[in-house]
Amino acid sequence: MELILKRDVENLGFADDVVEVKNGYGRNYLIPQGFAVLATPSAKKVLAETLKQRSFKEKKEIEDAQKVAKKLGGLEIKISAKVGTGDKLFGSISNADVADAFAKEGVELEKKFITVPGGTIKRLGQYEASVRLHREVVAPVAFEIVAQAK
Repeated sequence: MELILKRDVENLGFADDVVEVKNGYGRNYLIPQGFAVLATPSAKKVLAETLKQRSFKEKKEIEDAQKVAKKLGGLEIKISAKVGTGDKLFGSISNADVADAFAKEGVELEKKFITVPGGTIKRLGQYEASVRLHREVVAPVAFEIVAQAK
């Protein structure tokens, strides 16, 4: 079943993408939830016209996203966490913790756009996450997990 996405759907695509999904997923979830519409020939023509008009705006959005990516690359983020024996953490560090650390530095990022390697981090050390600022701009971000001062 061919659908046009109205919104970003995780692990499927971005808004205004034409995607191929199984019939049940499209009919029972995506269409009723308002995430997608059927990709009829007339809907595809409307989509093409909309994308054509939006391309000018999108150039500016890409430039802004690249500026933010440069700013993120220059930041040194340290996340402090409680540590047990060795370098194991009590609990774990996830994308929400990384988003909070960036918020403290003055950069607001949504946690759903941050991808931490392995989903969660359970040891001290240097790590790199990827931040999706735009569908075409993904910035690698380095951060460090340090032991919390007692």
